[in-house]
Amino acid sequence: MNIKEKILTNDLRNNLKSIIQNEIKKMPETLDELDPKERTNVICRLMPYVFPKVETVHSKDGEPFSFD
Repeated sequence: MNIKEKILTNDLRNNLKSIIQNEIKKMPETLDELDPKERTNVICRLMPYVFPKVETVHSKDGEPFSFD
């Protein structure tokens, strides 16, 4: 990657970062404008970015097969 490409990429990232930050600031107002079904859908779609993924834990994991 040459210096012009690096500068362009850096500018693009900074611009996108600024756009995203502004949208996040407006998120409460934007959500208020949605009907309840749309609002719930948006919130559910954003949850994976906020909460860690839940993994199934089995009661037998890590336990010996027999108790001798």
